[in-house]
Formats: sequence, structure tokens, C-alpha cells
Amino acid sequence: MPTTNATSESTGFSAAEHAAIKERAGELRAEGKQGAKKADGLQAVLDSMARMTPEDRVIAERVHVTVTANAPELLPKSWYGMPAYANVDGKVVFCFKNSGKFNTRYSTLEFQDAAHLDDGEIWPVSYALEKWSPAVEKKVAELVKASVS
Repeated sequence: MPTTNATSESTGFSAAEHAAIKERAGELRAEGKQGAKKADGLQAVLDSMARMTPEDRVIAERVHVTVTANAPELLPKSWYGMPAYANVDGKVVFCFKNSGKFNTRYSTLEFQDAAHLDDGEIWPVSYALEKWSPAVEKKVAELVKASVS
């Protein structure tokens, strides 16, 4: 369960969540070559998040939890130094572009060509994430599910 502050906004991974993620990475490595690849991707995502500002890291960690819960088939990986999630073919479906990396006002969740978000002749492929909330979590979960459907 994520840690929270008085306004019920997430403050990132709890110590138990960090321990569970590291344990899972070890389990994946033990599964062999394919598991090791996924574990290495997970470690790259965790390393990328560790380099973020605390504000960006909180959002990135919550995105990661939401992706893991709603699209476990996606493989975590680092993409241009950003946390990203790829399909089984290795194509990036979306990435988390943190504001600190590019000195922008807000972080974004950016969907790539492999995402299944097509809707007519025009549709959004980038979503601003200023802070995490239950409403943001719900929308991200919907987008993640749609992107792999």
C-alpha cells in the first residue's frame, strides 16, 4: 500500500513496496534468460526513478504500480533514460517523461505507435501529470488498459 500524506495523495513507494520490487527482480533473474531480461528492465526503471526529483519520482512510482496492476504483460525498460513499458515484441507502448529531465512544467505519460489508442483521425498521445490523485490513477489505469487492448 502506498504511503500517503494528510490529503491522501501518494508520497511514493513504501519501504515494503521497495523490498517487494527488489525481491521480484531477484525472482525474475532466477527464472532464466527471459526473466533476467525483465528483471534488468525493472532495475533500469527503478534506477531511472531514483535519479528523479522527489516530486517526479512520486508520480513515476505510482505510474509504475498502476501499470503493473493493469497491464502485467508489459515489460519495464529504460528508454532514452526514462521509465518505459514495452510489449512482448520489445516495442515501447508508452513512457514516463519526467519534468526534471527536460525542465518542463509537468511530467507526461507519452504513448508511442505500439499503443492502441487510435480513435478516428485524431487522438491524444501525451498526457500531463502534475500530481497524483485517485482521479489521475483511474485515468492512467484506463489509458494503460486501452493501450494494450
